[in-house]
Amino acid sequence: MATEKTTAQSSDSISSVLSERRKFPPSAEFSSNANVSSMEQYEKLYADAAADPEKYWGEQAEQFHWFKKWDTVLDWKPPYAKWYDGGKTNICYNAIDVHVKSWRKNKAAIIWEGEEGNERILTYGELHRQVCKFANVLKIAGIKPGDRVAIYMGMVPELIIAVLACARVGAVHNVIFAGFSAHAITERVNDSRAKLVICADGTRRRGGSINLKNIVDEAIVNTPSVRSVIVLKVTNETVHMHDGMDHWWHDLMGLAVDDCEPAQLDSEHPLFVLYTSGSTGKPKGILHTTAGYMVHAATSFKYVFDIKDEDIYFCTADVGWITGHTYMAYGPLLNGATVFMYEGAPNYPQWDRFWDIINRHKITIFYTAPTAIRAFIRAGNEWVTKHDLRSLRLLGTVGEPINPEAWMWYHKYVGQEKCPIVDTWWQTETGGIMVSPLPGATPTKPGTATRPLPGIMVDVVRKDGTTCDANEGGYLVIKQPWPSMLRTIYGDNERYEKTYWSEFQNMYFTGDGARKDDDGYIWIMGRVDDVVNVSGHRLGTSEVESALVSHESVAEAAVVSRPDEIKGNALVAFVTLKDEYEGDMKLREALRNHVAKEIGPIAKPDEIRWAKGLPKTRSGKIMRRLLRELATSNEVKGDVTTLEDFGVLETLRGQEDEN
Repeated sequence: MATEKTTAQSSDSISSVLSERRKFPPSAEFSSNANVSSMEQYEKLYADAAADPEKYWGEQAEQFHWFKKWDTVLDWKPPYAKWYDGGKTNICYNAIDVHVKSWRKNKAAIIWEGEEGNERILTYGELHRQVCKFANVLKIAGIKPGDRVAIYMGMVPELIIAVLACARVGAVHNVIFAGFSAHAITERVNDSRAKLVICADGTRRRGGSINLKNIVDEAIVNTPSVRSVIVLKVTNETVHMHDGMDHWWHDLMGLAVDDCEPAQLDSEHPLFVLYTSGSTGKPKGILHTTAGYMVHAATSFKYVFDIKDEDIYFCTADVGWITGHTYMAYGPLLNGATVFMYEGAPNYPQWDRFWDIINRHKITIFYTAPTAIRAFIRAGNEWVTKHDLRSLRLLGTVGEPINPEAWMWYHKYVGQEKCPIVDTWWQTETGGIMVSPLPGATPTKPGTATRPLPGIMVDVVRKDGTTCDANEGGYLVIKQPWPSMLRTIYGDNERYEKTYWSEFQNMYFTGDGARKDDDGYIWIMGRVDDVVNVSGHRLGTSEVESALVSHESVAEAAVVSRPDEIKGNALVAFVTLKDEYEGDMKLREALRNHVAKEIGPIAKPDEIRWAKGLPKTRSGKIMRRLLRELATSNEVKGDVTTLEDFGVLETLRGQEDEN
């Protein structure tokens, strides 16, 4: 890896210690057919949007159906925004009805594959029929516009049907990932005061099944707002149906007609609440509204994924996360795309499940997480190379910054050195992608999300809010409102203002450290919580992680800090090795020296702990907060409701560095 040491120019800055020099321009063939085909075209789009954002976002909104056009594009009273105020629309109508009135009526909207290999295809016409029927079910259940509905289901098409039906009638959906505990459901249902819970009897996972209805039964003992539960039969679990409270999905659908007029909703009508973990305390209910979210979800999907009618698009995220909301449900369907949806685990029955799916279904666009990519690297190249992946034309990453070596593996083995990679940066709070290459225009560099999308004003600033110089690490902020921004934390405006708007005046603070390079490309350096002070240098731990993963033996690494009397903070690295390597003192020292060579002696980890796995959320993000607790006290006391595998913590607890 080509690197250079750079020096922070302010005591308030974050030292940036990595510089990636490899560059990959899009091929002439890809650019010639792309929605945005050159950097000149991108620069003009970006400049026009920057000069008159309201004009730009007004033009983007013109492509949608409005029952009544808006009066103003933006009403901005910091930190509260109203987009397309005075307008009336319905996102479900724009995602389905618009296409049913065109040749796309018989086009596949969703291609679904179950973990056991069973398949279903829903055309736009059939999806429309199912959504209308379930929207009428919601009405029969007494759900009115503004009512909250909790959804707790595995990855089956009915999950998207339920989401769209809520949007059709104006109910506010609150999707809860189908791996969360009863306590996590109770917390989210009570915070949103949901009247209805929609669940499945069970969900399949790695050859087994999880009884979801039993978990819901336990959860709603303490949820006074819930009036009824609708249960979808998926796995034929043994469940107890409570008279008057519980109703089978298929019974209610059998009574419902398949015609349902969409509610004509105000632009700022709440669309969904989605809970994201706070670093401490209870989860935050991120509130998104209808029209602005619709406009950015659709336009960002069109630009970033360069969508064409013949594409088959596979996003591996669960609908329980924001990626599943924006880039599996709403964004693709608003564009009339064909979405591939997979029920199960990426390594069931073995590690080539995704590559087998791509080969059989001729997937053209593949969007997954860096943590998954690193797991595939560890499993071995042979799982990928035995499959024909020539149908792929575009790859994407989402979830956290991708380290350059994982990017290069993805480029070489999955993309076969011909597919552009769109490394996307965004958050639950932003609603949609903010920073990403446009695949027909942007020369990519491994490890950077490159430039902001048109209409998005992102900057890297110092503590005083002034713009950082090139390669000076600072704080990633968004300087102007954007349509899909969160409107508040549900029921807690004070927390919303303090969390996102108190650090810099009239700027949204993302919580990330970053730098801009000489090309204006944005490099995410990790959460500011993960910035550590080592001997007077403020280092972003993600750069140390990238250096570790660039070593041939390392599959994955997470770096955190613990207090140190002399240096301020000491770096502790949790390292997962590739299967053919064994952790010992010799390799530990080799890795320390490798980091010193890559980015300087200041960044050498003080401890390296071997980890068979790292603690991750169910969406694939490494929970560095838990690792900090382990490194500091060898105990974990914080919230672990989003942790995927509790056994990982037990394995790591008690392990000492052998220096």
